[in-house]
Amino acid sequence: MKYSKLFGRTMKTVSSDLKIASNKYLHQAGFIRESAAGRYFYLPLGMMARDKVAKIIEEEMDRSGAQKMLAPVLHPLELWRQTNRTESVSFELTKVKDRNGSEFALGGTAEEMMVDLVKKFNISFRDLPFQIYQFSTKFRDELKARGGLLRLREFLMKDGYSFHADEADFKKEYEKMKKVYCSIFKRLGLDTLIVESDNGYIGGEYCHEFIVESQVGESYFLYTKDGAYAAHEDVAKFLKEEKNLSDQEEKLKEVKAPRGNTMADGVKFHKLPLWQQLKDVMFVDEKNRFILAIIRGDLNVNETKLKNLTKANELRHATDAEIRKLKSEPGFISPVGINKEVLVAADDSLRTIKNAYGGSNKKDVDLLNINIDRDYQPNLEGDIALAEQGFLSLSGEKLLSGKGIEVGNIFQLGYHYSEKMKAYFTDKDGKEKLYYMGCYGIGIDRTIATIVERYHDEQGIIWPEAVAPFKAHLIALGKEEKIYKQAGEVYEKLLKQGAEILYDDRADVSAGEKFADADLIGLPWRVVVSEKSLKAGGVEVKRRDGKTSEIVKVGEVGKYIGE
Repeated sequence: MKYSKLFGRTMKTVSSDLKIASNKYLHQAGFIRESAAGRYFYLPLGMMARDKVAKIIEEEMDRSGAQKMLAPVLHPLELWRQTNRTESVSFELTKVKDRNGSEFALGGTAEEMMVDLVKKFNISFRDLPFQIYQFSTKFRDELKARGGLLRLREFLMKDGYSFHADEADFKKEYEKMKKVYCSIFKRLGLDTLIVESDNGYIGGEYCHEFIVESQVGESYFLYTKDGAYAAHEDVAKFLKEEKNLSDQEEKLKEVKAPRGNTMADGVKFHKLPLWQQLKDVMFVDEKNRFILAIIRGDLNVNETKLKNLTKANELRHATDAEIRKLKSEPGFISPVGINKEVLVAADDSLRTIKNAYGGSNKKDVDLLNINIDRDYQPNLEGDIALAEQGFLSLSGEKLLSGKGIEVGNIFQLGYHYSEKMKAYFTDKDGKEKLYYMGCYGIGIDRTIATIVERYHDEQGIIWPEAVAPFKAHLIALGKEEKIYKQAGEVYEKLLKQGAEILYDDRADVSAGEKFADADLIGLPWRVVVSEKSLKAGGVEVKRRDGKTSEIVKVGEVGKYIGE
């Protein structure tokens, strides 16, 4: 490709709003342009890189035995209703009607579609297991698109779905896909951590994210130094040490407490440790249920864990007015005597303390010696605590915190969809049985952004060879005809050898500008034809991430840059 003919050129400057490196450089180097918020044009250079990423994924998926196909982008809304997901996903579905009034959703994920497809076939146990996958555009009406390709409203995803006779067979595929994904990301030049995470709106019981450590990521996780444990903060578990369980339970006592509304105010007033104080947080879910989360005072509520425990899809903090309407008082909420309309969800840390203190549902009045079971009975009990750096893992190792970009995920779906959609296969005993399922996704656009986040410097992108749109950037320096003649011959020779070359053939551009553009675009090799190289009897070759260049004979260039 001659640069003079390339659609989409570099820009000398970009908006100061583009603060993330991948967003800035992909714009400036002419790989993408924004259409509307969260939706992007891929320009020719960007499309080449995107295709290379997809090709690597396709090769590894095909090698694993998965089979590529394609589902429609418009999903019959009735399928989403069958799984109760029309309102339960963490993003808004984009819904449309056709001329006949039929309702559709623009696909945000494809579990329902794939199950519906499989139901159209008479499948027996002999056909299992199998995995089908696709590269398809996904639409998610995210509240806030950010970071260029990192969080989009419209994006390309590789999503795969496996169907099994039972859990044991599924687990083999799950472990295999961990290895397949590791191979994919290794070929893409990305080091990933496999981190336990939350299934969220996808369903199922467990899943893992593949995370590339980066400060621009949105995934926060906890891990141990020995590598034995890594989990997203949404699901991370930790050791909740016992505090004062040897104490005798004292009599419940009501005391005047003219204090402020914070936990610190309670500690200061009662001169008792924070861990002994009850922390009470009132939430409201999408069904307008009032949910009181109670936890040991030195811990924080993990809203994802709370959603899972209470089967809520969305949570918000209750207003002061709503709390008072329940005959309680902000800053003095208590599970003891709380309105029966309230669903009380207790963290299991409350089993590690006795004689807690906290509010009484009345202003400036506290209760002392509050004990679970005796003084209040929670409706639900479980782990709703947020793990934090410095806490101990269940094995006793100190937890460290990390931050990164989620580039892929694998999900155990179990019977979640096959049961709701009545999807059966015929087993060897002739009876119909539900499929046991798994799901496997990679965000292509996010992966491209992550590669740039990982490979760049102050001058621009440094593409790994496997995904670079071209292998080398050929530059003709100067205005003499003999230079452009020599550069043209090098270009044609390399093309005949099958090399991927971007040739900067512009005669009216300075050497500085050409070099700046080459660094910005970031192809792995730079090949320069100049007066200097002609005198030396060759061309000047340099790696994008190298510090020195060398003169190579013209006939050796193709072999040289291919090494």
